[in-house]
Amino acid sequence: MEVRKIRYFIFLRDVAWLAITAFGGPQVHMTLFLELLVNKRGYITEQEFWELHALCQILPGPTSSQTIVTLGFRLGGAKLAYLTLLIWCLPGVLLMTAFGILVAYLHASKIPLDFMYVVQPVAIGFMCQAGVAISRKIVNTKTGYALMFLAGLVAYFVHTPWVFPITVVVGGIATSFKFKEQEKEDKTPFKIQWANFFLFIGVGLGLALLGYVTQWLWVRLSENFYRNGSFVYGGGQVLVPVLLTEFVKFKKYLSQDEFLSGYGLVQLVPGPVFSFASFIGVLAMREYGLGWQIAGGILASMAIFLPGAFIMFFAIRIWEHLKRYRVVKASIEGINAASAGLVIAGALTLVVSLEDSWDKILFVTLSFLLLQFTKVSRPLLILLALLAGLVYQWGR
Repeated sequence: MEVRKIRYFIFLRDVAWLAITAFGGPQVHMTLFLELLVNKRGYITEQEFWELHALCQILPGPTSSQTIVTLGFRLGGAKLAYLTLLIWCLPGVLLMTAFGILVAYLHASKIPLDFMYVVQPVAIGFMCQAGVAISRKIVNTKTGYALMFLAGLVAYFVHTPWVFPITVVVGGIATSFKFKEQEKEDKTPFKIQWANFFLFIGVGLGLALLGYVTQWLWVRLSENFYRNGSFVYGGGQVLVPVLLTEFVKFKKYLSQDEFLSGYGLVQLVPGPVFSFASFIGVLAMREYGLGWQIAGGILASMAIFLPGAFIMFFAIRIWEHLKRYRVVKASIEGINAASAGLVIAGALTLVVSLEDSWDKILFVTLSFLLLQFTKVSRPLLILLALLAGLVYQWGR
């Protein structure tokens, strides 16, 4: 027992180290996880690691976060998994909450965000490159390209939050009919443990009902983020256009400039891109004072991460059986294709919104090309953009 506790402590220490050093998004996170947790520590084998990662890719929520939390679950059950989630998310959430408070203060003091002038178009360039990268990686059939195009078209013209989960579900259903193309596998009887699935559904319905009855903003905000965390497939790149549509275009909790500033700043923060939710939560509650701003950041981050954890705890127990079903495997193609379309639509929406700002379009193009054809890091690009923005503001 004592040896096991020591191993758990070392694992959580490793998670804490990754939480403050893992910059660069989910692709980089996977490399760091593999290097430290698999190759160096040997918590699981490389094959087991990639199987867990595959499971997390077909579940809603932040892929890299779910992967490391799933590893914690495999090592020490639900308690260790929840501790893993807390430690992994905390640095990014605290930093993005602080950034949100800073932007809210500048807005209240009528101080313009001119120093973010270059960061905003650079952040759009990041989204454009993410759309290209995701489509190249996960879309490779005619059906996939068609679904990606249709999902992007719908998301571009229909500005309502519900279009995103519906599009992803329809995409998955569309390719599930191709299940005969999947190789048959022997199935074994198993007993499903429904507790975490009912918790997943119950919390979502409870927040929706409480928000409808009370109309309290902090409850409705929690429900909004919980719903988004429940239906976003593909990680942080897919989350961004979803949040843009709901909180900027639809509910107008923050301006597009503020949103893009936050998206740029999250590139400077280690850990999951989903910590961006904290920034939006702060600004959504800015009219209620500092205490509610902090509460908004915390509630938003909790709500965005929890559904992915609940559904992962449910799925991990039946994964070995679930992955044998051809319908499940076939639906992944449509889910991925629709998710790629959502990212492309979000990026296109932002590019079009620049209209005649040719200097910003130039920065979008430059950041896209640098990410696409060089190995320059995102944090470095944001730091350079901040420096250029400070020079711009000083020169005005």
